Amino acid sequence: MGARREPVSRRERPAKPALSRRGIVDTALRIMRAEGLEKVTMRRLAQELDTGPASLYVYVANTAELHAAVLDALLGEVDLTGRGGNADGKDWRGRLRAVMTSYTLVLFEHPQLARSALVTRPSGENYLRLVERVLDLLSHSGAGREQVAWGVDKLIQDATATAAEQGTREHDPHSEDDWSAAVGVLHAVDETTHPAISAHIPHLVSGTAEDRMRWSFDVLVNGITGTPVPGRAG
Repeated sequence: MGARREPVSRRERPAKPALSRRGIVDTALRIMRAEGLEKVTMRRLAQELDTGPASLYVYVANTAELHAAVLDALLGEVDLTGRGGNADGKDWRGRLRAVMTSYTLVLFEHPQLARSALVTRPSGENYLRLVERVLDLLSHSGAGREQVAWGVDKLIQDATATAAEQGTREHDPHSEDDWSAAVGVLHAVDETTHPAISAHIPHLVSGTAEDRMRWSFDVLVNGITGTPVPGRAG
């Protein structure tokens, strides 16, 4: 009579971790960093978490909501301190510039997510902290509440678009050639047919990305603080 075979207990198998929104978002972040935002789908997440896609919809309604949650998680990396500014509030502009620069640089590393953020606004706690901080700093300008409220939207929108544009260029292997071709076209225009372009060369293509970003920030802040919202003048 042969030896009795020892049964294999199912308890020897490692248990799957319980699903949670935080775990799903963390997994999505890991996939995005390794493979890109286009790979962050419900089906891909389900495979990674060893579950069915239907199980994920209990925690995340759709892919758009998932991408918004991933963006909000990334916003936790934004430095809201405005380092370099004075704590007494006199250097509100410098601290606000530092916060917006940090936000731009975080999105710059993920241009696909920055492009998504142009149409999918996050609504999580990190986004609320960012809005709260920008509102507080911009309020130190002395501008009215309506100007400050509208201005926050404009600052975040501009920073997001800048990150999407510059980040896409930086991650595109052909961007330098494309830029050189565009500059060549501008320099080659006929002065008689395009006198305005001809008159503004080389200023159209001058300045570093950092200089242009700083200038754009000042233009926006000066406009926000100096321009009443419609119907509120006087």
